[in-house]
Amino acid sequence: MIKILAVCGFGVGSSMVLRMTLEKVVKELGIDAVVENTDLSSAKSMSADVYFTSHELLSELSSSVKNPVYPIKIYMNKVEVKQQIETYLNSLKG
Repeated sequence: MIKILAVCGFGVGSSMVLRMTLEKVVKELGIDAVVENTDLSSAKSMSADVYFTSHELLSELSSSVKNPVYPIKIYMNKVEVKQQIETYLNSLKG
């Protein structure tokens, strides 16, 4: 099972929207995953297989966690979220 973390500045509004989009895409792709959302400071100490966040938080989060971080511009855009999840999944094959 893959653990996915949706991260925003305060862990309330936008990360919840991103979490719901991630859950829809994960379900469509048939991926065995658990999706959670949190704020930036908590995310730095939480373990996840992959993180999704905004472009604004990308560098700060990337420098604080070991696993890959992918930026999302529009949290409700299933096409963009799906592309980033597929990029992550393809990176596992290599």
